[in-house]
Amino acid sequence: MNKTFGLLFYLKKSKVDSQGKCPIYLRITIDSKRTEISTKRYIEVDKWSTQANKAIGRTEDVRELNAYLDSLTTKVYQSQRDLIQDDKPVTTETIKNKFLGVEEKERTLIAIFNNHNSQVEKLVGREFSAGTLERYKTVCKHLKEFMLHQYKISDIGIKRVDHQFITDFEFYLKTVRNCGHNSTIKYIKNFKKIVRIAMANKWISHDPFINYKVRLKEVDRQFLSEEEIEIMLNKKLHTPRLEQVRDIFIFCCFTGLAYSDVKKLTNDNLVFGIDGDKWIKTKRTKTETRSNIPLLPIALKIIEKYTDHPEAVTKDVLLPVLSNQKSNAYLKEIADLCGINKNLTTHLARHTFATTVTLSNGIPMESVSKMLGHKSLKTTQHYAKILDQKVSDDMAILKKKLTNKVTSEESKAKAV
Repeated sequence: MNKTFGLLFYLKKSKVDSQGKCPIYLRITIDSKRTEISTKRYIEVDKWSTQANKAIGRTEDVRELNAYLDSLTTKVYQSQRDLIQDDKPVTTETIKNKFLGVEEKERTLIAIFNNHNSQVEKLVGREFSAGTLERYKTVCKHLKEFMLHQYKISDIGIKRVDHQFITDFEFYLKTVRNCGHNSTIKYIKNFKKIVRIAMANKWISHDPFINYKVRLKEVDRQFLSEEEIEIMLNKKLHTPRLEQVRDIFIFCCFTGLAYSDVKKLTNDNLVFGIDGDKWIKTKRTKTETRSNIPLLPIALKIIEKYTDHPEAVTKDVLLPVLSNQKSNAYLKEIADLCGINKNLTTHLARHTFATTVTLSNGIPMESVSKMLGHKSLKTTQHYAKILDQKVSDDMAILKKKLTNKVTSEESKAKAV
């Protein structure tokens, strides 16, 4: 609610004309903020009453002028009522625009999204990654295709985005686009940012997401076992490219670094840590958090192996990393050659580090979280949930011990 709303007609004496007449202005004050509108009328100073806020006299011209000023007052108050009825903010600017008939151009969803993406693009490499920009562009593309499919339109006013629009978009992604549940929710979260921008700028007054509640589903993250890692390490591969991809993958298995982080490593990231041994110290591309990792012997051997590799030397990087697409294609071939029935990807190496290499070997979760560069321990806890095999193996050892103990006690009893 506005605290104050005041109207005042006054003479602008600084603009008196050659006939001694001054222009009459209307001043609107809302919460101590002012705006002025010219009435396009003039009057002599001695025919104006500052106290009465109108012209004085009994002539027809004076009566006509005062009636005109009264009609302007009525129009201002009507503009105020219209803004309130349309659930728009009542400010000096909106009142003036409404009064003058200047309609604010309607903001549209795709226009806001395109502007957002253009700003993100200019900040890639500083505040955003190229992958983040690509995701936003993908969501914008899906929204355009959804509106053409559902409403036969190419854009929509941001005020028309409601709960039904969101749920229809979710249904479209899952059915027409055949997206999985988690992928769909991630797309909608990116879309939600655009709605938050609209709310922050007061282009909309109601949050259409207020009653939209969904959660990501827990997924079983795949990872390699110790045996599978061993098979990969010992496998003789028939081409240097396959060997190179295998080595980088194994390096990620023993450092926990994501593909994008390994690709940008330079010799500057290789430092001596607090223990006097070599560490990798870097900043994660995805979250901008620090990631400090003591290097295990296998990871060190791989670095040493590629120290003089032509690609590493030319690009001035620590390791010669192929594109993510090529790496994943080669990894599928490597999986077949090694007899590993899992969907090998560059990211699976990070899962392997979190589970098989660290948590399964008793490394505290806090340490694993720090090495992975997680912002929250909750993210790391997802890996702990998939270690049923470790629990099973440990319990099998316990069962064996208990069985041996019982057998031993029974043997002693029979001997007595």
